[in-house]
Amino acid sequence: MTIAELYRNRWKVELFFKWIKQHLRIKSFYGTSQNAVKTQVWIAICTYLAVAILKKQSNIEMSLYTILQILSVSLFENIPIYQLLTGIDYKNITEVNTKQLLLFNL
Repeated sequence: MTIAELYRNRWKVELFFKWIKQHLRIKSFYGTSQNAVKTQVWIAICTYLAVAILKKQSNIEMSLYTILQILSVSLFENIPIYQLLTGIDYKNITEVNTKQLLLFNL
């Protein structure tokens, strides 16, 4: 049972890295040093986690790959992420988060 569980967990890790290589465009590494490879892998993992957290918190039904594609195409557009992914204008939402602090007094 222990060996089967270890193999199952190893397979999950393999699938995770396969997903990263396919969807986060890591076809080759930019550097050859150990530090360069680790840095690129950590950036990919952080990107994956940021998109996964965004998907979960925003309750978005799209796949992670679709969200990544939308974000990569509209990287320099001045549109809030929630509005970009849902099409809902955030200014029309009446629900206000009272825990949110204001950065600027607009």
